[in-house]
Amino acid sequence: MIAHLDGTVSAVAPDGAVIDVGGVGLLVQCTPGTLARLRLGERARVATSLVVREDALTLYGFASEDERGTFELVQTASGVGPRLALAMLAVFTPDALRRAVAAEDLAALTTVPGIGRKGAQRIVLELAGRLGSPGDAAQPGAGLPGSGGPAGGRLAPWREQVRAGLVNLGWQARDADQAITLVEPDLLADAGAGGGGEVDVAVALRAALRVLGRT
Repeated sequence: MIAHLDGTVSAVAPDGAVIDVGGVGLLVQCTPGTLARLRLGERARVATSLVVREDALTLYGFASEDERGTFELVQTASGVGPRLALAMLAVFTPDALRRAVAAEDLAALTTVPGIGRKGAQRIVLELAGRLGSPGDAAQPGAGLPGSGGPAGGRLAPWREQVRAGLVNLGWQARDADQAITLVEPDLLADAGAGGGGEVDVAVALRAALRVLGRT
């Protein structure tokens, strides 16, 4: 198993990044929140999970070992594959997912694209007591550049990253833009109050997904 990558970020796309390790470029599929912390040309360390299929070897990258462990654990639930597990971590932090499962919050779980009410019920039933309690694991972001603070940027860049993340998760670009517009005032206010003027892309993505989930 490839447990982590430590190298230079040579490319970043809406759904993944290429990390150069010893002259070999390795493609890793990541959540938008993880991608937001990667900077082109800078060194980064990401925890990884290798998914082996008959026709492909796919490497998934995460901001922390906690995210990777959660990604692997949720796949033990019926009907949850790697792409759906990644979508769950795009919507929830590991702790937020633990809270949703522990509280049997089906409404929250169904905000994940691809999870309906029956799927949410199955996830709660099969994962209850197995994800641990909120706060048990290390905070997400360990090992990534910028993990000590918000990972956003100026207005246009954070909007573009959130929009790309939503489209990659299956939402129409028009719907993504509308959701971003709705959450933008609160995000900018929070950034001005305590975020150093920067919008956290991961927070913005989750806020937009909550809006889309309600519609």
